[in-house]
Parts: sequence; structure tokens; C-alpha cells
Amino acid sequence: MAGFMPDEAVIAGVRKELEAYEQARQAASRSTRWQVPLFIGLLLIVVVLLAYLLNALADPNEQWLSTLHVYLYAGAFVAALFLYLRARKPAEASRVSLRARLLPIVFGFVGDMRFSKGGTPASFDRLPRDTVGDFDHSQFDDIIAGTYEGFAFELYETVLSRTGKGAATLFDGVIVAFEMQKAFPGELIATLKSNAVMGFFREIFGGGMVEIAAGVAQLDAAYDFRTDNADAAQPLVSGQMAQALTWLKEAWPGEQARIAIKGKDGFLLLPAKKDFFELPHPDAAIDYKTHVEPMIADLATMLAITALVRKIGA
Repeated sequence: MAGFMPDEAVIAGVRKELEAYEQARQAASRSTRWQVPLFIGLLLIVVVLLAYLLNALADPNEQWLSTLHVYLYAGAFVAALFLYLRARKPAEASRVSLRARLLPIVFGFVGDMRFSKGGTPASFDRLPRDTVGDFDHSQFDDIIAGTYEGFAFELYETVLSRTGKGAATLFDGVIVAFEMQKAFPGELIATLKSNAVMGFFREIFGGGMVEIAAGVAQLDAAYDFRTDNADAAQPLVSGQMAQALTWLKEAWPGEQARIAIKGKDGFLLLPAKKDFFELPHPDAAIDYKTHVEPMIADLATMLAITALVRKIGA
């Protein structure tokens, strides 16, 4: 991944940003260390004084434990939590500001980079549902969009789950949406192998989707290949898609990656529990080698894999 790493001048600029952040972080930490005890101490004094006053109104058998006392203690707990979060807010704001400045610099290999957090990605509605399964809840964290090697992409950290009876997490990781180099005439997905019963019902209610095989025993045992255009899909599944999935197993170890293609839209689903683009907690210092370089390597790996997958059918 050496070709993706920033040059020395950029790294020097990043280190200066980190030094400035570290000074601000330490100042905020010192402020928190005296503010929190002071605020909490003053709050405790007020609570004790009010509790004494309430004792004069309370039944002798309910000293310190009357209903009004309970309300007082509950209110004090909420107030203490508010004061603690308020004291820590400057440190967290500094970390968020640093990340907003840092990511466009260190991800210099991404053109027209845009970063957001928590919203619904523009491409998500185009993801074929069969790729993941019948989910009814979606949660998004970091979203990075831009261009790489001439193609546009949108990458988002995602958790897709089913709630209610039979609740389950169906996908937890990164989805990369991109434009295929050559459009596929229909829909083609490589998703996790389902059991025989699920496969039977899916054939009945699958809306025109049929299953085909790659002809590679290891892949056919791990994946369901489904399409609404078997004639066009078969050579891809047996050829370039099989090659891509075999390479993916080495490039992305752990739970199997999934691929979905619908016309010009391509989707690569990379399962992972890791929060790829988060900086350490404000209590911890940030180190370039430890925290920044892995971010660059992770994004470079995802985009290199995407660049290969988008050539399927070309």
C-alpha cells in the first residue's frame, strides 16, 4: 500500500495537525479534571442541603427516603450526568474537528472526497435486497464518497438487521457502491449460502430470480449465485466473478464478502466489526503510525478490491 501513503510533506503537515490537537486535548483534559470535581462537588452540597430541608417535611420514618427525596436524588443524577458531558464537550468537539480536517488530507488518492456521518447514503436504496436478506432496520455511521481511478464510489459503514420475532443482524461492515465498468443486463448477486428450506421458498417467491452455479466446489458451497438473466450471468459467475471471490477470500479474511450487480450499479459488501475511520477517545493521544496509517491502508484495500470487482463483465 506504499503507493497510497502521503508524501513526506503531507505527513509533516499531518503531524503538525496532530501536535496542535494534542495540545488542545491536554488543555481540555486539564480543564475537565478540575471542572468535573468542582461541578459535582457543588451539586452534592446543594443536594444535601435540600435533603435536610425535605427531612423537615417528611415523615420521621421516611427521613432521607421519602418520595420527594427520591425525586431529588434522581434529578441530581441527571444533573451530574449533564455536567459531566458538558465538561467533556470541548475535547470531543476538538476530536471531531480534527477528523474533518485530517481525512481529506490523508486520503489524497480519493478525488472530490466528501465525508458525512449518520445519514442514509444516496446509493443505498438501489442495493438489491436479496444480497442481505429481509432486513427492516438500517444504521449508518461514516460515509465517504468520491472518485478513485476514474470511477465514482460511495462507501458506508452499515449495520442491517431484522427486528421483532427472529431478530438478527444480517450484515455488519462496509458497503461500497460504485459504477460497473460495463453494465449487466439484469441483476446478479453472490450472497451467503442459505439452507435448503430457505432456498426452496426463495425459488417459489423469488420474483423471477434463479440460482446458478460457479462450477467451483468451494465457491458453490459458500455462496448462492442468483440472477434474473441466467444466460448473461453464467459466464460471469463461472469466470470473472469466481476469480474475484477467490481473490477476495485472501484479500478480505474472515466472514465472506458479497457482491451485487444491477445494471450499472455495483455493490461490494465487506463484513467487519471494526470502526475504520474513528480516532481514539479524547482521553488518548493520537499517533500517526498507530492510528492514521491503518486508516489509509484500510480504505486503499477496500478501493483496490472495488476496482477489481467493477471489471466483472468488462
